[in-house]
Amino acid sequence: MKLSQRFNNALTGVIAGLVIPVIAFMVFFLLTRNGLSFGDYFRKVEAAGNITSIMSVSVFANIVIFLVFNRFDMLRASRGVLGITIAWALTVFAIKLF
Repeated sequence: MKLSQRFNNALTGVIAGLVIPVIAFMVFFLLTRNGLSFGDYFRKVEAAGNITSIMSVSVFANIVIFLVFNRFDMLRASRGVLGITIAWALTVFAIKLF
C-alpha cells in the first residue's frame, strides 16, 4: 500500500486542517511578537480586536495543505481539509458577528 493511499482519508484531512492553522499562528506569533510573552501578545491582540483577522490568516495556511493533498490525488484528505476550513470560517464569522 502506497503512503499516499494509506493517509487518504477524511480524518487525516481534519487533523491537518486543525494542526496547520495552529502552526501558522505560532509562526505569525514568532514573527510579530516584538519581545512579548504569549499571554501579553494575546491580550494585546484581543484589546486591538484583531483576533478574527489573525484567525483568518492562520486558516489561510490550510490552502497549502489542501493543494498538496489535491496534487497527490488524495481527494478524501482534501475533503477533510475543506470541511474543517469551512468550520473555521464559520467560527470566525460567528466571533465577528457576536
